[in-house]
Amino acid sequence: MPLSPSSSAPIGVAIAGLGFGEAVHLPALAANPALEAVALWHPRQERLDAACASSGLKGHTDWDALLADPAVDAVIIATPPQPRHPLALQALQAGKHLLLEKPVALNAQQVAELQREAIQRRLSVAVDFEYRAVPLFQQAARLLQNGAVGTPWLVKMDWLMSSRANPNRAWSWYSQADQGGGVIGALGTHAFDTLAWLVGPVQQLQTITRTAIAERPDAQGHLRPVDADDIALINAELATHQGGTVAAQIALASVARNGRGCWLEIYGSEGTLVLGSDNQKDYVHGFSLTLHRDGESTRSIQADEDLRFATTWSDGRIAPVSRLQGWWAESIAGGTPMVPGLAEGLSSQQACDQALKVSTATR
Repeated sequence: MPLSPSSSAPIGVAIAGLGFGEAVHLPALAANPALEAVALWHPRQERLDAACASSGLKGHTDWDALLADPAVDAVIIATPPQPRHPLALQALQAGKHLLLEKPVALNAQQVAELQREAIQRRLSVAVDFEYRAVPLFQQAARLLQNGAVGTPWLVKMDWLMSSRANPNRAWSWYSQADQGGGVIGALGTHAFDTLAWLVGPVQQLQTITRTAIAERPDAQGHLRPVDADDIALINAELATHQGGTVAAQIALASVARNGRGCWLEIYGSEGTLVLGSDNQKDYVHGFSLTLHRDGESTRSIQADEDLRFATTWSDGRIAPVSRLQGWWAESIAGGTPMVPGLAEGLSSQQACDQALKVSTATR
C-alpha cells in the first residue's frame, strides 16, 4: 500500500528486466538516497544469476514471490513491451508503486486500465519519458513558456537513427508488431510526449510507415519475417498551449545510415528554436539549443543553473533517469501526482495507436 508521507526509510525498489534496467536504472537508483534497490527479477535464471552476482542483490524468477517480498515497496518494469501490462497490473493489485518504461503497454486501452487501478489504489506510477529531465529540453520548455518564438507556426521533428540499419542485427521482439516492436513504439512514444509537453498534444495525424528490412536472422541464423515498422513519416496537427493549432511534421527511422540524430525545430511568429543532437551513441550528451529572433543574431543557449545535473555519468542516459526517479520518490513520499505519469503515458499511446491505425504501410 502507499507509504506514509512521514516515512524516512528509503523506498525499497525492485527492477524487472535486466537490459536498460541493469545498465541505467540500477546505477541511477544508487544516486537517489530516498530509493534503495532491493531485488531483481528476470524470467531466465542464468541471466538473473549473473546480474545478482554483479550487484549483490537478491533475485526472483517468480513474479508472485517478488511482489510478496516485504522489502519491495515499488517496482521498475523495464521488460520488453508485451509483458509490461500484465506485470504492472498485478503489481498495482499488490499495492506496489511503479516506474514503467515505454511504451507503457501495447495499446491505449491497457494504459487506461493501469491508470484506473493506480488511481483507485492511490499508487504513484511514473513513466520514463526521460527527455523531460534533460536540462536543455527543460530550458527549451522554459523559453517556449516565456514566448520566445511567439505563436508557433510550424513544428518539425527528425529522429533518424541507424541503430537497426544493419540487416544482420538479430530478429527479436523489436521485429514483431504484436510484441510492441517498431520505431513508432520506440521513438514515437518519446516524440509524441515531447511535442505534447513543449508545444501541445496531437489532434489528428496522417502516417506512412515502412519496413525497410523485411527479414532478420534469428539466434539459429534462420531468416525470420519482420512486420514492425522501421520508418514512419507523420504529418500532424497539434493543439498548442496558447489555444491554437500548429502543423507538425515528424520523421522517425531506426534504419537511417549516418542519420542526423534527433532534431526539433519550432518556427514561430517571432523566432525559431532549434534543439538537437547528432550523437547517436548517447541520446543525452551532445544536444545543443539555439534561438533566433527577428532582428537578432542566432544565440546558442545553455541550460540555466537550476536545471543542470549535479552529477553526470559517462553513460548520458543515467543522469536524466536518476532525476526522474527522484521525482517519483517525491511523488510516493508526498502522495502527490506523478508527472510524467500514466496521464502522459496514455496521451502518448493514444497518438501511437492513431499513427498505426491510419498508416499506409509499405515495404
